[in-house]
Amino acid sequence: MSSEADAAAKAASLADSDGPTLFDKIVAKQIPAAIIYEDDQALAFRDISPQAPTHFLVIPKDRDGLTRLSKMEDRHKALVGHLMYVAQHVAKQEGLLPGFRVVINDGPDACQSVYHLHLHVMGGRQLTWPPG
Repeated sequence: MSSEADAAAKAASLADSDGPTLFDKIVAKQIPAAIIYEDDQALAFRDISPQAPTHFLVIPKDRDGLTRLSKMEDRHKALVGHLMYVAQHVAKQEGLLPGFRVVINDGPDACQSVYHLHLHVMGGRQLTWPPG
């Protein structure tokens, strides 16, 4: 098993705990991050381990039980739509108009390592398919 898979398995074991996530601490400004966008519902910041020349994350500021996409409920529809809007808005702001990729890892088999819904937005080079 890869180190990413090991980390994802460990994170999954803590997924439904009520404690603050790394991203909750970033929202609360308890942990520094290179924030590139913020509004009342969402925060976008640069990934600390970029997989492309431009790689940022978009997160909801209030997790509200949305630890992963598969936990989404009707009440989350507007928020998730807003996160997608923020993703494309910031991608344009970052000059990614030739193209970019949005990824949501859901669960341990997808190597989700933080159980706070987040969108990875990557671009700045030709991306290949299939990923992973």
